[in-house]
Amino acid sequence: MVLGASNCTFAEASETQTTADFIASTVRGFEYFGCVPEIAVPDQLRAAVTGPDRYDPEINPACLEMAEHYGVAVIPARPRKPKDKAKVETGVLIVQRWILARLRNRKFFSLAELNAAIAELLEELNTRPFQKLEGCRRSAFESIDRPAMRPLPAKRFEQGEWKKAKVNVDYHVDFEHRHYSVPCTLIGAHVEIRATLSTLEVFHDRERVASHSRSRGPKGTYVTVREHMPKSHRDYGKWPPERMRAWGNSVGPNVGKVVEAILARYRNPEFGYRGVLAITRDAKRVGNERLDAACARALAVAGPSGPTRKSVVTILKRGLESVPLPTEDDEPTQFLHHEHLRGGAYYDKEKTE
Repeated sequence: MVLGASNCTFAEASETQTTADFIASTVRGFEYFGCVPEIAVPDQLRAAVTGPDRYDPEINPACLEMAEHYGVAVIPARPRKPKDKAKVETGVLIVQRWILARLRNRKFFSLAELNAAIAELLEELNTRPFQKLEGCRRSAFESIDRPAMRPLPAKRFEQGEWKKAKVNVDYHVDFEHRHYSVPCTLIGAHVEIRATLSTLEVFHDRERVASHSRSRGPKGTYVTVREHMPKSHRDYGKWPPERMRAWGNSVGPNVGKVVEAILARYRNPEFGYRGVLAITRDAKRVGNERLDAACARALAVAGPSGPTRKSVVTILKRGLESVPLPTEDDEPTQFLHHEHLRGGAYYDKEKTE
């Protein structure tokens, strides 16, 4: 990065040429100068420009978001027109000669170690006296560029990851297997999620409708704002979702028990609605009798945490709902007789002898 009037230069090594690394380097460049220019002129590289065009290039959304945060206009150089960014073309040549050439015989074992060496030589480059002018790049920057540039914003830009989602019946959206609440009036609406390392924001019709601290808890964690809950959920305390239970009992007694177990697994029963609604779809697909039989087997083989919708689906896929459940009196069936298969009776015989 080279400033237009002073030629003050910023350079660093990055691991890749992806958008994330490009934006991170640009942000560190602004922070190196301690101020922000009005216009940035990058190449039409894919990390900054998604739709290359000579006259109307399409800026990468993440790059555009960063530019809007700093109030910078991004005007990419035209393809095959290096004079559009002559300052940085010359800057690349100078950095290669005065920094990379001096580091060519050194070995570095981390990117941070390499950038520390680059930063040391970069400062030497910017304070090196001009040959035909008074002062150096740093002094020219302080007297010419800095007064014309804007100060950095109070908050550093954080690159966000965008994802489209649909608000579930429990007024939560899913991001990386963790659930974040939105106003309950948006149930069924299509929204956009923007997640950074520290925050997660939800947008509907380009308006932010929810903001949460990014959850680092185990998968399945719920992050819920009380104001997002419907009034009935805020007032009921441990109000039981009777509609879900009534539906389960109407399909079959075992389905009702599985529904009860799913709802009881959560502090707020409505968080179990997803599993229950999935079971309702299973009933339409396989029929009430098969579903009730599968739930009976799921209840019989469930561990301490109780049956889950996944266990019911597995039983249905394998057709195990029609297999009789084993009892204590049942003898294990031997399906294969072979001289190399000794079985439990062999060891019992050794003990008696």
